[in-house]
Amino acid sequence: MTGSNALNVIEAGPEHAAVIVDIIHRSFGARPVLDPPSTALEESVESVAETLATAGGLLVERRGLPMGAMLFDESRPGQLGLRRVCVDPDIQARGVASAMLGVAEDTAEERRKDGIWLDVREELPETVQFWSRRLYHPVGRDEPFIEFGKTLWLAREVPTPEEMQLLASRLAPLLRAGDLLVLSGDLGAGKTTFTQGLGEALGVRGPITSPTFVLARAHPSLVDGPPLVHVDAYRLGDLSEIDDLDLDSTTDSAVTVVEWGDGMAEQLTDSWLHIKIEVRGPRPIDPVGTPHDGEVGDVPDEVDPRVVTIKPHGSRWVGVPLRSTLLA
Repeated sequence: MTGSNALNVIEAGPEHAAVIVDIIHRSFGARPVLDPPSTALEESVESVAETLATAGGLLVERRGLPMGAMLFDESRPGQLGLRRVCVDPDIQARGVASAMLGVAEDTAEERRKDGIWLDVREELPETVQFWSRRLYHPVGRDEPFIEFGKTLWLAREVPTPEEMQLLASRLAPLLRAGDLLVLSGDLGAGKTTFTQGLGEALGVRGPITSPTFVLARAHPSLVDGPPLVHVDAYRLGDLSEIDDLDLDSTTDSAVTVVEWGDGMAEQLTDSWLHIKIEVRGPRPIDPVGTPHDGEVGDVPDEVDPRVVTIKPHGSRWVGVPLRSTLLA
């Protein structure tokens, strides 16, 4: 943000402890009386300085005036915890918490974390709603707290079809029966190539080819694992047509991959991975002038790199090490 009303979110150190303690005490002191009472009012300059020196935290200012703060928690491998998330009680609903959260998520990425967690008092419905709206999911309860979590999305460049299959093979060990993958991307982007790599890593019977004309194919496991159901929704017109495929009968027992499934396949479950494949540069064209289908074995010598973006949705993916597995 720019201008005189810009928020400045800074990485806080021990030298900011006194200011942050003041914000914590005023913010938590203005909340309704809870039973048991919050331990936030027990924070001291010494305790906050120690946290800032080890795990770190954030301070939000506007024109030099402190407006909000949070402390980090590094106690869980691969996860960044948020503690004492607070905003000056006199300036609520001015975007301070959202700005601070955005920087916290960037910090988690910079520290190579897979996700974020925090505890929220269940007696504070507005606070619960704030985190739910920002796609944090309740994953545990230890009264009076609800634990919320979020797995961070990732994007990486994939230069060749072989690398596309390798990426899928690295995702495979994280999958289990009931998982849904929704693939999107232009014709020839590599959706089927990705699914081929996934099927090989899962140990299912092949070959895996584009199911455009069959609409759906089931590939049984050869290694006592879940089958792979491969769906192409390109020619489906609306939600009712995907219902006609009767995927509900296999969703819980299979890994389901739906190409062109945006806006339709998500109804099958409350958690899914959205995998978007983008071509950087013009799509490869075969000798007769049609877009290449992206399958290994029929690829021109010059292939434009792809960028694969993987975004988790739903509580199933909270705590799953997507970033550390796929970006390593």
